[in-house]
Parts: sequence; C-alpha cells; structure tokens
Amino acid sequence: MDLQTKLENLPTNPGVYLMKNDQGEIIYVGKAINLRNRVRSYFRELKPDQAKTKALVKHIADLDYILADNELEALVLECNLIKKYRPKYNINLKDDKTYPFLKITKEDYPQVLVTRKVLKDGARYFGPYPSVNELRNSLEMIRKIFPFRSCRQKVFTNDRPCLNAHIHMCYAPCIGRISKEEYNEIIEQVALFFEGKQDGLIKRLRKEMEQAAENLEFEQAARLRDQLQGLEQIMTQQKAVLGGEDDQDVIAMARGINQCCVQIFFVRGGKIVGRENYFLRGTDDSSRGEVLASFMKQFYLTCQFIPRNILLETELEEQAVLEQWLTEKRESRVYLKVPKRGQAKDLVELVGRNASEALARQETEETHQQQRTAGALEQLQQALGLEEVPRRMECYDISNTQGTESVASMVVFVDGKPKKDQYRRFKIKTVEGANDYASLKEVLTRRFRRGLAEQSEGTEAEAGKFSAFPDVIMMDGGRGQVNIALEVLQELGLDIPVCGMVKDDRHRTRGLYYNNIEVPMDDHSEPFLLITRMQDEAHRFAITYHRSLRGKRNLASILDDIPGVGEKRKKNLLKHFGSFTRIKEASVEELLEVEGINRAVAEEIYEYLRTHQDLQARLKCR
Repeated sequence: MDLQTKLENLPTNPGVYLMKNDQGEIIYVGKAINLRNRVRSYFRELKPDQAKTKALVKHIADLDYILADNELEALVLECNLIKKYRPKYNINLKDDKTYPFLKITKEDYPQVLVTRKVLKDGARYFGPYPSVNELRNSLEMIRKIFPFRSCRQKVFTNDRPCLNAHIHMCYAPCIGRISKEEYNEIIEQVALFFEGKQDGLIKRLRKEMEQAAENLEFEQAARLRDQLQGLEQIMTQQKAVLGGEDDQDVIAMARGINQCCVQIFFVRGGKIVGRENYFLRGTDDSSRGEVLASFMKQFYLTCQFIPRNILLETELEEQAVLEQWLTEKRESRVYLKVPKRGQAKDLVELVGRNASEALARQETEETHQQQRTAGALEQLQQALGLEEVPRRMECYDISNTQGTESVASMVVFVDGKPKKDQYRRFKIKTVEGANDYASLKEVLTRRFRRGLAEQSEGTEAEAGKFSAFPDVIMMDGGRGQVNIALEVLQELGLDIPVCGMVKDDRHRTRGLYYNNIEVPMDDHSEPFLLITRMQDEAHRFAITYHRSLRGKRNLASILDDIPGVGEKRKKNLLKHFGSFTRIKEASVEELLEVEGINRAVAEEIYEYLRTHQDLQARLKCR
C-alpha cells in the first residue's frame, strides 16, 4: 500500500504514528487523539518558519501506526518508542543516566548502601541524588557521626571486630558490642538526616546531650556534642528554599539558536540538593511548552523517583495527560504547577536564569572550539600540502597481550571532533600471534572492501557502517604502518592520503610521517594537539575492547566453577553489570537484582568471588 492510500485510510482513533524514510528507518514518532487529523496535517501547506517539519515531510516515504484505547496509553507508547528508536526528527534527550539512591536494608542490623535501582524489597530508599560523588561524600560524613556498619555480612559470628571498630568507625554489632535496639536507633537518626529532618534531629540530640550531662554521663554527652557539631557543619552546605518539607522538581528552560537548555533543580525536604542541565537540539519549530513536554516524557520515563509537585515555567498542552501518567507511575497524586507569585515563582525564575547562564557558557565554548578545530584542520592541510581541508579523518590502532585476543580500533574525527557513533572495532581473525603489520592489513582490507560493497549497493553514508571514506587515514606508527595502508589502498584501487603518527623514544608523539618524510610539528600547536587526541582515543578504544574480551573470558572461566550458575545466568550477570570488576564488587542485594538470580545463588556467587579474589591476591604476593 502506497503512502497516499495509507493517508486516505487512517482511522480517527487515538494512537501513535511512526514516520519512515526510504530505508525503512523510523525518523519520527508522535501521538494523536485523532490519527487521521494529526497525520494529514503534516502534508498540508506549512508555515515558512517550520523548516524542521518541512525537512521531515521531505524524507517521509512510509508510515505506520499503532492504535491505543486512550490518550494516556498513546502517551506511554510514544515515550517508549522514542526511547527505543531515537528518531532523527524528534526532540531527543540523549542523557540516559540513572540517578543514585540511598538504601537502608531491611535487616536486624541494617546496611546503608548506594544503589541505582529501587526494588520492592522492604528497604527504605532516599533520593534520587544528582551526583553519586556528593552522595558518597555525605554518607561518609554521616558515618563519622553515626558509625553504622559498612561490612556486608549476613550472619555475625566473628570472634573479633574489624579494623573499623578499632578506629571507632563502627559500633561492632558483629561481636555484640551494641544491641539490636541501640543499633537501629542509630539507623533511625541516619534516616532522619536523609529525609531532610535535620532540624528535628538536632533538637533531639541536643536534648539527649543535656540529659546525659545532668546525669553526669560526660562521655555520652561529649559523643552527642560531637555529633551535633558534625550535623551543623553539614547543614551549612545546604540551602533552604521553601517553607515546609516538600519534595519538588523545578523545571525551566532557555532558548538559543536551534538548541535550548532545560535545567532542573531537585528540591528534597525543602532544600536544593542538586541540579542538572540538559541540552536539546532541533527545537526551532517547537514552542516552549512542546520542548518542556518532550523533555518531561523522556526524563520521567526512566526516573525511579517522581516528587509530588513539579513546578514549571509555562503551561503545557498535554498537562492533564502528563499529570495522569506521572500519577500512575508514582502511585500517588502528582501535580504540575505553574506558580504565578511568591517564593515558588521566584524559584522557577532562578532556575530559568541558571538555564540561560548554562546555555551562554555552552555556546561560547562551542564557538571557541569551532575556531580552534577549524584552525587546526587548515594548518594540517597546509603542513601536508593537501588539496582540501581534511574534514573526516580515521585513525587505526592494534592491541594485544603477547599475541592473544588481538583487536583493532577505528576512531573517526569529523571537523576535528570525535564521532563516536562511527567508531568501529575489529577482532583479528586470520593472524596468529603478535603481528601488528598483518593485523593492520586484515583490518584495513575488511574495512574498505565493506565500504566499497556498500557504495556499490547505493548505501548512503549516514546509513552504512563503512560507506563514508576518510579524507585522511592516520596510522598509529611510522613508515611500516603507512606502507601497509598504502599497499591495501593500491590493491583496492583507492587514493586516500595516509599519515603515520610517529613517536619518540619516550613513546610520545613527535610528528607525522607523510610522503616518505617526517613532518615536524610544534608540540604546542593546534594540529599537534588534534593528532595527539586522535592517537590517544584510538589507543583507548582498542585497549578497552581488548580488556573487555579478556575480562569476559576470565569471568566466564571463573563463573563456570560456581554451583548453580549456567550459561543463561552468566549472560544475565554480564549484561547487568557490564564488567568483571563490577560483579566482584557487587553485594548479595545487588546480585539479587539480576534476572534469574535467587538468594541462594546470589550468596554462592558472592562468597565464591570473594574467596577467589583473596586467592588471586595471595598468589600475586608470592
């Protein structure tokens, strides 16, 4: 069915529509209460200032739609599809970070942990916190005041306490030095602090201190005095902004040229605990309300904590359905408010001023960076005698350990900036041992043959993985590496300049090897700094891949020995944690978050990896 026929037969139901280009890629996702009216509106005469929408329509070759029962269901589906496909013409929030929470476990002697997942496990969670470093610092300061345990033991049978108890950083519940009731009282004080009830906590501690002094319990009174002083010092670092103890997010934005900055302040317990900036591009065709709505859909889709109140700078067209969606996610009422007066309005304006300041800094930095990179490329063109400025450059590096797990990296710089979505990595298939020349020949042959095949198939540069060819190839090395690259290009009938990035005896870049001569470069010049960044990036990307393969191999061999861990659980562990180090450092509670891992298996993995780690350390010491 052609596009025109689909447009004529669109239903009038609520739903989500998906626009596709001639490659079948989804380039835009939207929702509508009436699919027919909304989708057809794109193909009517557009206003002159709707440049982005005109570009979208120009590339629409096909469309699809999914029916929904109501507008809320369509909203949820739209959010998930945008997150999944990242369509080119949607306003995309590219920040996928998960915020840290403080977790107090449900145990006789609770642990206080930092986690990024909120589970329904009976534990208490506080947050989210914008910065994990700030959270860890706060936790460390609180631990000095209230020395709760930092070990992860489940059963306390130790004959002697750990070092923390000896240096007064733990009350040593493991040997019964503190009762369950007394320890849980300490944990309640920690919870009061992270709930934002520091004022009440200070009053309580001061009363206890005075009572201890009256009872002539001077040691206890001194300990409470030290706790009070520590809390008051921490509180001076937080800024009270609103009366009451409400949790709120405050959102405002500033507009620039085809981009905007959305800033969000996190208010917890009536105090600002942090803020974040998000830069969105391609927003010229959208109103302020549309930009904020797009931001909120993507930000709160994966956010595990939603406050009761969200303050906004402007009304949203979809405000009612967004409120309903957030209420269902929170499982209690959420209010979107646009304050008109008073302290709340002042706070929104403060966030807006901060967004303007952040946007100005960003634009100044971008302008400065563009001038630097443009100048570097022009100077590089002159130094090498190239006909045109080398806009696209590719750099290659090989990494192995004594000839094992040989891999190669290809990093791409466009207009002097790393283009990370076009980086490629290769596992060496045909070379035995540590033979960098043979490995480079294999990689370059594979790369350019694949590129030629894509070009012959008519694949566009933005769609193909290898169809875009570089203006210059940079090799990590000198004459030998350059000759290998030239040999491959000659065999394939390609004419691309090849440079070697030459290093001195101390393994530092000293210049370029090009056309059988070494081109000296000032080590403070912009071209020199650019090629050094490329060389470092190629090396980093190669060695990261090599370590990943080596770590997965080691992890697989270790996990094979653990009872109850089969292929499926191994894959789930790798997928969840991403690295061997993170699995080794995981607690039993964190292991339980992995799909298919029950408590018995989690405890088995935890004990085995801890034992294995100790064994490895002892072997290294011999």
